[in-house]
Amino acid sequence: MSLPTSSTAQHDDLREALRSLCGQFPDEYHRRHAANDAYPEEFIDALTRDGWLAAMVPEEYGGSGLGLTEASIIMEEVNRNGGNAGHCHGQMYNMGTLLRHGSDAQKKEYLPKIATGELRLQSMAVTEPTAGTDTTKIKTVAKRNGDRYTVNGQKVWISRIGHSDLMILLARTTPLNEVKRKSLGMSVFIVDLKHAIGNGMEIRPIKNMVGHETYEVFFDDLEIPEENLIGEEGMGFRYILDGLNAERTLIAAECIGDGYWFLERARTYACERVVFDRPIGQNQGIQFPLARAYVNIEAANLMRFEACRRFDAHEDCGAQANMAKLLAADASWEAGNACLQTHGGFGFAEEYDIERKFKETRLYQVAPISTNLILSYVGEHLLGLPRSF
Repeated sequence: MSLPTSSTAQHDDLREALRSLCGQFPDEYHRRHAANDAYPEEFIDALTRDGWLAAMVPEEYGGSGLGLTEASIIMEEVNRNGGNAGHCHGQMYNMGTLLRHGSDAQKKEYLPKIATGELRLQSMAVTEPTAGTDTTKIKTVAKRNGDRYTVNGQKVWISRIGHSDLMILLARTTPLNEVKRKSLGMSVFIVDLKHAIGNGMEIRPIKNMVGHETYEVFFDDLEIPEENLIGEEGMGFRYILDGLNAERTLIAAECIGDGYWFLERARTYACERVVFDRPIGQNQGIQFPLARAYVNIEAANLMRFEACRRFDAHEDCGAQANMAKLLAADASWEAGNACLQTHGGFGFAEEYDIERKFKETRLYQVAPISTNLILSYVGEHLLGLPRSF
């Protein structure tokens, strides 16, 4: 019996096709790459070859023309089948900025090549060491000089640069003290990484607990041609929000995938493991934590689909994207703890894969936005409470 979920039947064919592909890359494959902090190149190539990472690229540019709903199911299924969508999810949410605000020339230049896999758009450079989540305080500047911009500054926790050809960059083009609102004066650029690295851009890898490929980035007079500016100069913060809302919704879907993975593993083990002449799943001390985790994952799943629906309908989805991410991250973490506790000592053994997935899902209590920042957002924007910072 498979785990019942609140997914709609209309996406069954999509899920089955993904599960067939993911089945070609068993636990041993992902375990080996995680142990070596290695990028699962063959797996990502397979997803690209079969068009999954071009899901949101319009058909006229060679993609599938699907929405965030379908993209989220793709990311969910990768995690639900034992993979880590963190290696490739950037291409999905970075699409939002380019698709919705890029020029026709930019779309014609980049989207067909992204659809075929000739180019990868896996990186978005927003976060800075001294700004963090307070994006309006970024200090990386892009100064216009004729038909080019010169970029100076620093970014941190910028993922997948080593496996990306293009990067979305947010930089300040008008000083903070010269704008009417602090969200104005920032602009978004497409960076050609092969040209940039070593020519005004330096990257340094950050070793981390989950083997997530991420970097510090330094800009020292990096030149970007004006045709790489996305949209109108100074409006970049508004443009980047489309990408961030998509990012949070996709992360929610990945956490949901992890949550179902944890529950499947825990349920199977609880039914098979016999202690004191009875399967441990017969004990309510095992049943109740798994049942509660399942309820919470299902609830998060519904909020995920509502965020997707709003995004695809071009409606405001900021609140739903944030709430979906919080609910799903909490539910996945709860399911991970219940799964580990169900397995006891075996849960710490690498061969069971729980410790690998446990570390992966823990990241999403912090990234891409912390739980506390989401609660602040809800308190201020939805409940009308006084701003806390």
